[in-house]
Amino acid sequence: MIWAYPDLKLTLLFAGIFILLYLLYITRFWAINRRLKVEKQRLFTKLIVRTSYFILFLIAFAGPSIGNSFKEVKEEGKDIFIAIDLSQSMVATDVAPNRLRRIQFELKELLKSFPSDRIGLIIFSTEAFLQLPLTYDQAVVNLYIDGLNIGLVPNMGTDLTTPLKMALDRFQNDQSPELKSKSVILISDGEHFGDNLGSISEELYDNGIKVFSIGVGTTKGGQMPRGNGVVIDPQTGQPALTKLNPDPLRYVANETGGQYFEISDQAQEMGSLISAIENLEGSVANTRVVEASSNKYFYFLLAALGLALLDMILPIKTIKI
Repeated sequence: MIWAYPDLKLTLLFAGIFILLYLLYITRFWAINRRLKVEKQRLFTKLIVRTSYFILFLIAFAGPSIGNSFKEVKEEGKDIFIAIDLSQSMVATDVAPNRLRRIQFELKELLKSFPSDRIGLIIFSTEAFLQLPLTYDQAVVNLYIDGLNIGLVPNMGTDLTTPLKMALDRFQNDQSPELKSKSVILISDGEHFGDNLGSISEELYDNGIKVFSIGVGTTKGGQMPRGNGVVIDPQTGQPALTKLNPDPLRYVANETGGQYFEISDQAQEMGSLISAIENLEGSVANTRVVEASSNKYFYFLLAALGLALLDMILPIKTIKI
């Protein structure tokens, strides 16, 4: 809270609580010292000193802003494409409630950390589709995340090169005049059946685009629900298992200068991913000078600490022997 933008109700609430507690303190202090037959002049002196630094502490906590100051603000922009695997294996239940539902929840938490950046969505299996172009509108991004399901793409396997090529193409054809750092968050269980992963990784690196890969699933694997049953392996006649394969995801991340992370019931590395993206040095998109209120709490706090220290080091004699 600062005086330039006061919250009157909150201020009155804190003031009322303080006055009530302080009146109780003074009443008890006065009663005890009357029994001890303390000289009134010394008693008043002690009360004045303590009341003074209590009030100064309150003023400091309120954050008094007196006058204005000017600051130069640098705006750094980030463009982030989120590429989400929607193949059949993404409904495996080795990650509760299933891989895709877990990712939907985690992405909503991720968005909260990038409120001023442009986010786009790409969905893929063997083919990639632009679900949402880069946008600042997080409400729209959340809406599209809610609607993700494996029925949106053909389920014939997974090719990690297709969403990376689409992201590269979109970044290269972006008409935005602002210079921004560019990155791709690639989310999959790592089952890759495509080619030229090395070639697309090299192109991304040459264009300064980092890939942050998220492997979702477990190495033990999980069954894939379908209708009222599960997907059956035609060769064995048993329920098919899909397992996390981190190797291609880790390869792409390493080749482009990004990082690899995992999400499962045992590993939760979304926080590390957020930190890694926040640490990207985005190009300065704009600089502007803003007028801000100048907070002067330090002076009141310093005075309060000085009086409190004086009260402790040089206590006023209250008991007459």
